[in-house]
Amino acid sequence: MSTETPLEVRLERVCDAAELDEQWSFVGNKSNQRWLWHAVDHATNTVLAYVFGKRKDTVFQELKALLAPLNIGRYYTDDWGAYERHLESETHEIGKTNTQKIERKNLNFRTWIKRLTRRTICFSKLEIMHDIVIGLLINKVEFGRDIHA
Repeated sequence: MSTETPLEVRLERVCDAAELDEQWSFVGNKSNQRWLWHAVDHATNTVLAYVFGKRKDTVFQELKALLAPLNIGRYYTDDWGAYERHLESETHEIGKTNTQKIERKNLNFRTWIKRLTRRTICFSKLEIMHDIVIGLLINKVEFGRDIHA
């Protein structure tokens, strides 16, 4: 008979707090807006999840669904209405104080990918190519994935 104690597995919160933001760009012309919605870990500034789409509540809900398994305890955002409508007020804080890391990440993305700058001659002609180029950068920089394989 084995006297070993059973293995106890507990799922701990992966991320105590996250910063969420959206970043504007366009495909083809400036009237065809494309938004990068993303979340970063408040402690490590690592991208947790990202989605592309319009600046609509449904796109934010896609991002929120990707974040759900992480059991995030606190969300820091700007004052865009989608956040207020879809995040519980007890876990949501609006303001610039706790969104500095994600704003810096936005600046880095704009520097590395000219498609994200406001005044540029570099732009995508297809939404799929736009999403692939930005997604490849995020996967390379944030997760160390070999994008050349």
